[in-house]
Formats: sequence, structure tokens, C-alpha cells
Amino acid sequence: MANQSSPYPILCASFNQDNSGFAISTKDGFKIIDSNTGRLCYDRAVGAFIIVEMLYSSSLLAIVGAGEQPSLSPRRLCLFNTTTGAPLREMNFLTSILAVRLNRKRLVVVLQEKTYIYDSNSLSMLDTIDTVPNLKGLCAFSPSLEGCFLALPASTAKGAVLVYNVMELQLHCEIDAHRSPLAAIALSSNGKYIATASEQGTIIRIHLVSEATKSYSFRRGTCSSTIFSLSFAPSLQLPDILVATSSSGSVHIFSLGFETNQRTKKSGSFLGSILPYYVNDALDPAHHHVLHNAVSAGVRSYAVVRKVDNVADSSSSEIASCRNMPSLSTARTSLHGVWSVNSTLWQSFQVMQKPHDTFNGRTSIKRSCCNT
Repeated sequence: MANQSSPYPILCASFNQDNSGFAISTKDGFKIIDSNTGRLCYDRAVGAFIIVEMLYSSSLLAIVGAGEQPSLSPRRLCLFNTTTGAPLREMNFLTSILAVRLNRKRLVVVLQEKTYIYDSNSLSMLDTIDTVPNLKGLCAFSPSLEGCFLALPASTAKGAVLVYNVMELQLHCEIDAHRSPLAAIALSSNGKYIATASEQGTIIRIHLVSEATKSYSFRRGTCSSTIFSLSFAPSLQLPDILVATSSSGSVHIFSLGFETNQRTKKSGSFLGSILPYYVNDALDPAHHHVLHNAVSAGVRSYAVVRKVDNVADSSSSEIASCRNMPSLSTARTSLHGVWSVNSTLWQSFQVMQKPHDTFNGRTSIKRSCCNT
């Protein structure tokens, strides 16, 4: 665990594509920190930045100023080389830049009503997407070149999301995920799944991107809460862990890897035969774990799963049982007043994929292929 203190409030915090590092920015400048060790990798005191995005662990950064200095306009994107300490290229836009995403082939710049897609190498513009007013710059991006998708809000009245194939430069699908407007979006690193949460913050839904069908529905809680971040565990196969942070101060971990034969066995039991399917699911807490009071309530936080180790559980008679041991990293930011940041918070826990395991916290899991 590493502790970093700053006399300035945190303006932004972001993890890189494989969660091996993260960046934080204050009015004084920005820092790059190694997620594995908490070691400070780079520190530059040049002014306030509202966006600092890394390209994996390379020397390339995409940075946007906060506008407190004429040279750090929020309408200017600077591609910065940390090795030389000099800008590689600057790109100016008509309105403020709200979000930036990139991988080794594509650079995405999100404005309030437009999104631009560039070739990362030549920086030539490839496409422009007209969007609904996106005041918060809400977006999600999967860095995999095989499943490289961009997700943007498709409506300001409901929780509809637009999924765009960034490599093929064409619309892939539109998903009606929630009745209320979107508050958070996340794509798995391989582009197979998209997770969404609405402004109510009680339900988190996961859709299969290829078919635009709902695969999972998780209940975070019964009271409304602002979802600050959603993040899938890094995986080359199907992701099996989703982590969410909210204004309640708790971190929620959901397991996507439960076996269908376990669900079939449960639904065929006496209890399953007399209870509705969704009620039967609500009684199974084995796929939802809560880290209570992980951060102070109301503090904006971002959590990612660094890795998941699957270990066979010999203590169980269930053939399908396994033990997931994720390593979790949480970056916390505060936009008001002087703040001391505990830059990396490590938490280890176990998520048992068998019917009889129980954890603190309630859960409701529903598997469906229809939108509600």
C-alpha cells in the first residue's frame, strides 16, 4: 500500500488499458503510479490537467489542460512523451474535450455533442460521430484490436447505449439497457461484454455485445446511489469479475462465472420449483460480495481488478467449484478542498463459485435475453 499526499485536490484519476498503472492530476501537475508496487513512475509539475490518459506502460500520454493557464486549454489535446518531456502533437477543438480513449490503433476524443476517431499512428481523422448531449463525457472503450468497440449514450431520456465498431468504423448496435439515463458504462477488455448502470444506481446490467442481448442483471442495492465506476477483470477469455464503486462508499464485486449446471440443479430443487425464477436468484448471494466502507461516502472512486487467479477447490464436492482470488486496486479522488489520497488500496477476497457459499451483503442475479 502506498500513500501519496497532495496539497491540491485531485482533478482526475485513470487506469491504463491493462490496469498496470494509473495517473492522477492536481492543480500542480500529474503523476504516473505503478499499480503493482505503488511506486511513483513519473511526476511533472506543469499546471492543472483534467484528463491524463496512458497508452499501456509506454511513454505516450494524452493530456488535456484544465484551462487555468492559456497554454493548457480544455479544448486542446496534447500527445506527450514522458521520456523526452516534450509534446509530440497538439490538436485543437471547437469545444471542451470531455474524454479521451486510445489503444495502439485508435484515438477517440469525446466532446459534448461530437466524438472524433483518429488513427493513432498517423493521427488522421477517420470518422466523426454526432451524439446526444453528453455533458459528462460518458463513454467506454475496449482496447482489444480484435473486439475494439466504443460505447456512447444514445439518449438523454433513458439508458440507451450506442455501440460502435472502431476498427470497422460502423455502428454495431444500440441497446436499451435502463429506463433512466446512464450514469456509468464499461466494456470488457476483449469487447465481449458491456456493463451499464443508470442514474438510479440500483441495477447493473451486462449485455453480450455481439448479439446485443442481456446476459446478467445484478442488484447493487435497494436505495439509489451514484455509480462512479464499472470495471471488468482483465481476461483473454470470458470475463468473470465485474467491480463497481458508488457514492455509498462500498465496492461491489460480481462474479459472472457461475456454471449453468449449478443453476439448473437449483431451479430443479424443491425450493426452486415453488418460487418464481427471479426470487430464487435473489436468495443466492454466492455471486455478489461487498467491501463495506472501502472509501468515505460521497468520495469519487475508481476500482479495477488487476488479476484473477482460478484455483481448484478440493474441499468441495462440486465438480464445477473453483476459487477466484482477485487483486483489487482503488484510486480515490476528491474535488473539494485539500485532500490526502491513499493512491492504491489493495483488497484480496474470495468469490466461491458454488451454490452454498455465503457472504455479507445481499444480491439479486437475473439471467435474461430481453431488455427491461
